[in-house]
Amino acid sequence: MSDKLVKNAAGRWIPEMVNGEKVIPFKGVGKYKPEGNKMAPRISSCADYPLDGNKQVKNLEEALIRAGLKDGMTISTHHHFRNGDLVANMVFDVAKKMGVKNLRWFPSASFPCHDHLIPYLEDGTISHIEGSMNGPLGKFCSEGKMSKTAVLRSHGGRYQAVQDGEVKIDIAVIAASCADAFGNANGINGESNSGLLGFALADSQYAEKVIVVTDTLVPFPCVPWQIQGNYVDFTVLVDKVGIPEKIVSGTTQVTKSPDRLLIAEMTAKFCEVTGIIHNGFSFQAGAGGTALSIGIYFGDIMRRKNIKARFARGGSNQYLVNLMEEGLVEYIMDGQTFDLEGVRSMRENPNHVWTSPFTSYNYHGKGNFAGLVDVVILGATEVDVNFNANVVTHSDGYLMHGIGGWQNCLFSKTVILPLPLFRDRIPVIVDEVTTLCGPGELIDVIVTERGIAINPLRTDLIDKVKGSGLPVKTIQQLKEEAEHICGKPQRPKPNDKIVAAIKWVDGTVIDVVHQVADQ
Repeated sequence: MSDKLVKNAAGRWIPEMVNGEKVIPFKGVGKYKPEGNKMAPRISSCADYPLDGNKQVKNLEEALIRAGLKDGMTISTHHHFRNGDLVANMVFDVAKKMGVKNLRWFPSASFPCHDHLIPYLEDGTISHIEGSMNGPLGKFCSEGKMSKTAVLRSHGGRYQAVQDGEVKIDIAVIAASCADAFGNANGINGESNSGLLGFALADSQYAEKVIVVTDTLVPFPCVPWQIQGNYVDFTVLVDKVGIPEKIVSGTTQVTKSPDRLLIAEMTAKFCEVTGIIHNGFSFQAGAGGTALSIGIYFGDIMRRKNIKARFARGGSNQYLVNLMEEGLVEYIMDGQTFDLEGVRSMRENPNHVWTSPFTSYNYHGKGNFAGLVDVVILGATEVDVNFNANVVTHSDGYLMHGIGGWQNCLFSKTVILPLPLFRDRIPVIVDEVTTLCGPGELIDVIVTERGIAINPLRTDLIDKVKGSGLPVKTIQQLKEEAEHICGKPQRPKPNDKIVAAIKWVDGTVIDVVHQVADQ
């Protein structure tokens, strides 16, 4: 980490160097334009692979040895099993056994199940994580215990980083519920279904070595395939790759909170009043309890008006699948599977379309799907009076969440954050967010149980709600109301040590996370 700091276009002080590499400060939305060509792994030859297509080796250790695992490498895994992932832990168990050190772990996301890896961070098997950190790993990083600086990226930013050569993956390990010995793989058949494997797409295409790990090996061909065996070096059969029931991870339940239901109802009403909900519209909502409730209210409005949505962007779940199977949504453009009904639908419904971070979110491409969505419903831990938002740290400064596709979704036509005005007696709307993840110019509406704030930049929305009876207030009014109830919160007092860098969708650094105080 460089001691020299520079101020980026968002007014945040960031280091010139992160983990010995020069970074590009955030320049503003759409201001940084990349140069050069896409990166690629070395050219392979069929002469080096079995003519009969059988790439199976006896176990994961042999695969990692043959892939050349050594000190200082970058190892990637994916998170389609969410809190039910078993394979990432297996990989580093092998690395520990082999005595390999200083590995960079590059997951598409991590979950509490990966607290198994904390001893490997402590003993130097893993030097640092470049990927979201959820729960125990976020706490470990926030307390300054990681030997190098963590880097957090959005789902699209992760694809961008690999494509652009910012991160070179030495060995990608891809867990799949079903595969053949050639390496073709999917996540919808077999014993341990996880749904989509789109987050592993970049890994399969750009890594130097690719290992597919499965617990259901079928004769060639494994169809349909989302991972193509032509990219794969080795296949491994294990007893179990993941726990399908844990892809739910406790978030995909409709809220029962009266306040949250009120927020959901107000959000849907806002979308109806402003004409966002119209025949052929499109939407994306997350898998949290409030977002799921909003989707249900959307369905009620569509039934009442006898209209349908052209498509919904997923994460898919049982509620979204129900809307499609009822005929209220024509297509699900799916990026991640949040429950087993989503897996079933993906297997059975031709209108349940597989997507990936490349198609949906990659900012360094010739467009992506995000800007085609009429309205996206997102969460946040904090929002400030300039509509800037934070999704990775809590009000105490602890790094406890990943970015996911959140940043990428900000480019949708209308971005709405339905939030409680306060959590645990701590206001959600503040003077300045602890960590900047998304610029306020891209966030359009904040909906709380005590009122709706519309970004002054969206004069069109402001005009459309006039006379609607909706409780529209300024964001400053909402902030003052929260402070009147809860008092003005004390801001965290971090120390000078930077523990994580936050990347924007284009690979520039938008902010950093400091070690929490008194550690």
